[in-house]
Amino acid sequence: MRLLTPVDYWRGAVMLGAMVAEAQMVIAMRMLGGAGFWNVDGFENIRMVAEKAGAFVEAGHAASAALWSGHGPAATSFAVLKPIRKRTRSNVRRLSRRGPKARVGAY
Repeated sequence: MRLLTPVDYWRGAVMLGAMVAEAQMVIAMRMLGGAGFWNVDGFENIRMVAEKAGAFVEAGHAASAALWSGHGPAATSFAVLKPIRKRTRSNVRRLSRRGPKARVGAY
């Protein structure tokens, strides 16, 4: 196990911050979709529940693999965040491409 540098801690903070920001964007777009202001498909509610289980299972596998390989806490936390961040990033990309609903006769 190698010693951690300040860059390692910075990388972890950036990764976590990006994941949190992406999660907030996804929540906002899904809430707007539920209110009828954002284009979401009819299965978005099912997708948002189902994807969490898969992401957390992957994160658990990554954590156990990192721990059993003798990695330290920082490497383990990076391994745990990677599958969750992959989901948040893909959700932001997918939902932002759909965009807001075009409102006919709006103001």
